[in-house]
Amino acid sequence: MTFAATILTLYPEMFPGPLGVSLAGRALSDGKWSCRPVQIREFATDKHRSVDDTPAGGGVGMVMRADVLAAALDASAVPGAPVLAMTPRGKPLTQERVRVIASGPGVTILCGRFEGIDERLYEGRPQIEPVSIGDYILSGGETAAIVLLDACIRLLPGVMGAPDSGEDESFETGLLEYPHYTRPVEWEGRTIPEVLRSGDHAKIAAWRKNQAEIDTRLRRPDLWERHEGARVQSPSGAHAKKRDQRT
Repeated sequence: MTFAATILTLYPEMFPGPLGVSLAGRALSDGKWSCRPVQIREFATDKHRSVDDTPAGGGVGMVMRADVLAAALDASAVPGAPVLAMTPRGKPLTQERVRVIASGPGVTILCGRFEGIDERLYEGRPQIEPVSIGDYILSGGETAAIVLLDACIRLLPGVMGAPDSGEDESFETGLLEYPHYTRPVEWEGRTIPEVLRSGDHAKIAAWRKNQAEIDTRLRRPDLWERHEGARVQSPSGAHAKKRDQRT
C-alpha cells in the first residue's frame, strides 16, 4: 500500500523538495509513498485569488481564510487519513504519533502562513489536528510538513532496509539514543570505549542502556521525568520501586 501525502500549500513548488532525494527520494521513486501538493489559491473565489484577509479586531499581518481552506480541504483530503495543520499552537509532535501516522494510509497536511488560520476552520472541520514541531516560529508550515513527512516516510516498510533499523533510536524507548563510535579506534588521542571493542554483546547492551539513561537525564530532564514516571506506573516498575524501598 502506498502512503499518500497531500499537502495544502501556497507554495507547491516546495514539494517534494528534500524529500525527493536520499531514502525518501528512493521510496518516492519506488512508489512506497506519493506526494501531492495542492495549491490553496485554486479554491479562492474572487478574481484576485485571495486566500487571506486582515485580522478581525485589528492588528498586524494577515489571516488565512476559513472558507478557502475548507474548500481546499474538502476537495483534497486523503480518505481515512488524519488531517494535520502545522502551527506553533499545535500539540507537540512525538515519535509515537509519527509511528501511528506512518502505519496508516497517509496524511493530509495544511500548511499555515501569515499570522495564522481563522479559528473557525478548526471549529467547522474538527477532524483537523493542530501539530507543532517545536517551540519556535517558521515562515510557514511547509518546512514543518517536510519534517513530519520525513519522520513518517523513513518508518514505511522497506525504506530503511532492516525492519529493526529504528528500534534503538532516540525517543523510540522514551530515552535519547546512546552515543555512537566508528573507526579509527583512536582519533586525536581519544579512543573508542573499550567495552564496545570487547565483543561481549551483553556488556555492550548494558553500557548502551546506561549511557542512554545518563544522556537523557543530563540533556533532557523532561524526557527523563516522563520515562521514570512511566516506569514507576508499570506493574514491573511499581514492583521494582517497592523492592528498592525494602532494601
